[in-house]
Amino acid sequence: MTQSPQDQTDEPDDESSQKTRRERKPRSFWRELPILILVALVLSFLLQTFVARVYLIPSESMEPTLHGCAGCTGDRIVVEKISYRFGDPKPGDIVVFRGPDSWNDEFVSQRSNNSVIRGAQEVGSLIGVVAPDENDLVKRVIATGGQTVECCDAEGRVLVDGKPLDEPYIQMDFPFDPVTMSCDTELKSGRCFDPVTVPEGNIWVMGDNRSNSRDSRYHVTDEYSGTVPVDNVIGKAVFIALPPSRTGILHSPDIQGR
Repeated sequence: MTQSPQDQTDEPDDESSQKTRRERKPRSFWRELPILILVALVLSFLLQTFVARVYLIPSESMEPTLHGCAGCTGDRIVVEKISYRFGDPKPGDIVVFRGPDSWNDEFVSQRSNNSVIRGAQEVGSLIGVVAPDENDLVKRVIATGGQTVECCDAEGRVLVDGKPLDEPYIQMDFPFDPVTMSCDTELKSGRCFDPVTVPEGNIWVMGDNRSNSRDSRYHVTDEYSGTVPVDNVIGKAVFIALPPSRTGILHSPDIQGR
């Protein structure tokens, strides 16, 4: 008995179709899960290294702009890292930076003494689920390279190149009275500091809570005269992400009136 040409081709087609269906069978979710996790970790690493990262505010130095204190729920801020790849920080910007060595006198490492746990913490830091073990600080830029900053004028305001700053965000500062407690009276105000010319490539930073901030004023005797190298700046704080009641954009006012 013979087969027609059509009959002869039917059987191979059926086998080919069955083979194709077998090849298209979906992979098991559990087989794909490690790949999905790896991709997610790589994306997290890339985003937090080059684009943006979330930081927790641990202290009161930027009150009331940013909320933070020991034992309370501090603000979580989004810090973007792209802007300063194309330009330097500007007066009025809120920046996160690595404290210079002379600023590390109160820094305490948060890493475990157990080598295994410490290794896991370091891996977690790379992908952004654990805070980096470095003295990361948040302050506001007041002056940049080449400018001279000092305090105060007759109204108790900070001066940059002899001109008073417009700082509406300040609600907490040292007492100042032109007659009884200023920079010229016997009882000197805590606001006062002598003129400092910011080196090129550096910035002068201060906390919005002027009466409770270990900022550039506190470090005027160090090698940078209290200033911070721009290379130490991690990024610009642009948004309060948590808690929901404080969510909002962080603005950079034109404090020098330029």
